[in-house]
Amino acid sequence: MSLQSTERWLGWGLVAPALIWTVAFFVLPFVAMVVLSFAHMDGRAIVQGFDPGNYIRVFTDWSQLNALINSVEITVTVTVISVVLAWPLAAIIAWRVPRRYQRLALLMAVLPFWTSYVVRSYSWLLVLGKNGVVNQALLGIGLIAEPLELASTRTATVIGFVHFFVMLLTLTIYANLIQLSPNYARAAQDLGAGRWATFRHVILPLTLPGVMTGAFLTFVLCIGDYITPQILGGNTELTLPQLIMLQMGRSGNFPMASALSVVLMAVVTLVYIGCSRWLRLDRL
Repeated sequence: MSLQSTERWLGWGLVAPALIWTVAFFVLPFVAMVVLSFAHMDGRAIVQGFDPGNYIRVFTDWSQLNALINSVEITVTVTVISVVLAWPLAAIIAWRVPRRYQRLALLMAVLPFWTSYVVRSYSWLLVLGKNGVVNQALLGIGLIAEPLELASTRTATVIGFVHFFVMLLTLTIYANLIQLSPNYARAAQDLGAGRWATFRHVILPLTLPGVMTGAFLTFVLCIGDYITPQILGGNTELTLPQLIMLQMGRSGNFPMASALSVVLMAVVTLVYIGCSRWLRLDRL
């Protein structure tokens, strides 16, 4: 056996465990889910076949379509707000905080990741409740006469998500900013560009890989999240993950749940295709 063939077989041997794991725990379950999504329910029994009725219901039944719309709207809102808040925070850490203190600043920024996801959501529920910190503060300074309905709303869901994802975006944007040479801004200013023009034409385009990577991760994690909308949003307006859980838990309609899951993955895939030109980790 030649040296080239030996290296090829060695390479396949090193890749094989990860490949087998991916096929066994992602590819095969996904194929099974797609096949199941074309089945239909006959009473409590699942009847296999090629029936696109589940997908038709997703886009014609208002309750199904509304859950998809709610998920996309909440996710887009969370992503945009998180980017707007995270970019200045990352810039402050990268450019204003002395280098020897930046690790400490990043450590403080990622502290929310150390808290249980469920505990963090319930904490926000207590803060935003009728007797929570926000309402008590507003009542105390006389801005409102009655407590606001903040808990069990879309606003509460967005706040809970933003609190978590701002930190994630801060890390990805900081990774870009810390590598950005100040000579780019100096060169632009020497050529007559003002601060805003320098930011818009030089700094922002160079940090787009970090921004888009963080935004995509935020989108994926947010649109597929079940816990935060369930705890903070209640059941006032369902999101797609909540609807999937209802189809499995209460209705036992696994084909419909599978179809909804495939639609959810299709949305994520479309977003990935739209962001693919920036999603290059080697540029971070």
